[in-house]
Amino acid sequence: MRENGRVLLDETFTIPLAADLTAVAVGSLQGALFAAGFKRLDLLGVAFIGIASGVGGGFLRDILLGVTPAAFSNDLYLLVATGAAFIGMLLPRLLQRVDPVVTLLDAISIGMFGAIGTTKALAFGLPVVPALFIGMVSAVGGGVLRDVMLNIPIAVMHVGSLYAFASLAGVAVLSVLVAFGAPVVVAGLVCVVVTAVVRLLAVRFGWSLPEQRALSRIRLRRQRQVEEAIEEALHTGAITLPVDLPDDPEGRDGPEDPDGPDGGRPGRGRS
Repeated sequence: MRENGRVLLDETFTIPLAADLTAVAVGSLQGALFAAGFKRLDLLGVAFIGIASGVGGGFLRDILLGVTPAAFSNDLYLLVATGAAFIGMLLPRLLQRVDPVVTLLDAISIGMFGAIGTTKALAFGLPVVPALFIGMVSAVGGGVLRDVMLNIPIAVMHVGSLYAFASLAGVAVLSVLVAFGAPVVVAGLVCVVVTAVVRLLAVRFGWSLPEQRALSRIRLRRQRQVEEAIEEALHTGAITLPVDLPDDPEGRDGPEDPDGPDGGRPGRGRS
């Protein structure tokens, strides 16, 4: 239902506690698995990083919405995050390959936090675009906090991650489905699937958004050509333009007379 450009949910709609706790558990499990691969981290450090990964996205979501963070309003959030983090510390000893599991849990986690963040924002009456933004911040918030605590480059800021894009694709599909009257639970599940699939395909096939520097390569190439032409002119006295100039419509740039005023001497073109 729409009113003044906003998509409104039923006023009694609330995020199911089980869904929110599941997202926290998956995020904490993924964060602890990820941190367990780093050397010189003790068990408490891995646990802290796992807990931060699980509650970080929801914390940012609730701060942006101006409400008390869910992790501080119910004991279950921190208990579930702590338990999942400790399980994540034990799993590397049971798994031969940890990276695929981390990637899968990461994809599911950002999908779940994106869906919960967007639907919660819509339930608060926010317009669609701010709700999408909050959902995307909620999706990537835990991973950002994890990377900051580990003192490593923030994944969402670098080429090849496609975190934010995958989340945006999922929450955009969710908002469209809700606008057309789809049940919120169904729209949320579709959001998780779309986000996870986009993220996993990006990892599998190396998809990424263009690097920022690639957008200016043409301009930089042209600038280098001009600089080379200027350098050549300083050495030889002749200017060679890097591109061909169009013909003068009045015919004033015709072939130069070798016997003209310069006597055919090289190094002096006409002005």
